[in-house]
Amino acid sequence: MLDYTDWVSRRQTVVERISPEIVRRMAATMNLDKSFKERDPLPPCWHWLFFNQIDPQSILGEDGHPPRGDFLPPVTLPRRMFAGSRLDWRGDLKVGARIEKDSTILSVESKSGSSGDMVFVTVRHLYREDSLPLLEEQQDIVYRDVSSVGEREALAALAERVRQCKDEDFSFAKPAERTQRVLPDPVRLFRYSAATFNGHRIHYDHPYATGVESYPGLVVHGPLLATMLVEFLLREVAPGRTLRHFEFRAKRPTFDIGPFHLHAGAFDENGRIELWSTNNVGEVAVDGWAACR
Repeated sequence: MLDYTDWVSRRQTVVERISPEIVRRMAATMNLDKSFKERDPLPPCWHWLFFNQIDPQSILGEDGHPPRGDFLPPVTLPRRMFAGSRLDWRGDLKVGARIEKDSTILSVESKSGSSGDMVFVTVRHLYREDSLPLLEEQQDIVYRDVSSVGEREALAALAERVRQCKDEDFSFAKPAERTQRVLPDPVRLFRYSAATFNGHRIHYDHPYATGVESYPGLVVHGPLLATMLVEFLLREVAPGRTLRHFEFRAKRPTFDIGPFHLHAGAFDENGRIELWSTNNVGEVAVDGWAACR
């Protein structure tokens, strides 16, 4: 595999205004009956709506992603996925504010295993307003080869299990204190893609997702699942608390072929709580934890 050592420590700075219009569109996508005013705090994880790469249509790849080799290394493996993040809030990003995002590539690691070749890229993002640090994120991106025959067969088997499963038959990988059922639909996935300017076709183009990528349906965005988990925590599980840390890891995909679930454990003495989502057959899809104050 290629050596990407030279890309480590590469930096990039982007400045963007937290547009009230984009925030309003996200609120509608999340079905929130709330209007946001200038200088209102931006809900946690909504920063992913902003600072996204904007390239001409003519240079996008077949999958809808921008070309590689600008800031991120030119990894040749075709599939790119958001693998997880670790986030620490020091203050609030505010609606209408001009925010500086300073990004640094911390590591690029190539691996080979039973699931094929993979390249993991970890990027640290620092978000500031007027030089004041508000949020630090370490984000993991994974690049993978095309799906294997075994992976495609496993996804076909998952789809068959979903077709045969009824709500009362659901069993989950681990018990939870609180659980919420979510029924995904292509309109919400399209609207989140639009709000984040994410052209990745697996999230809104059903013929591409099923015919080219061999998925059983549209893929629910990893960041959307993480955002839903945080929303579930702050609205349903612990209203009135403030999030100070959240981290998660994407373990397996979730599709729009049936309901999935959000789960929360119990707070420990340090204000830490487990959060996870399960996919369309009850397996852990996004696994994480949060700390509140």
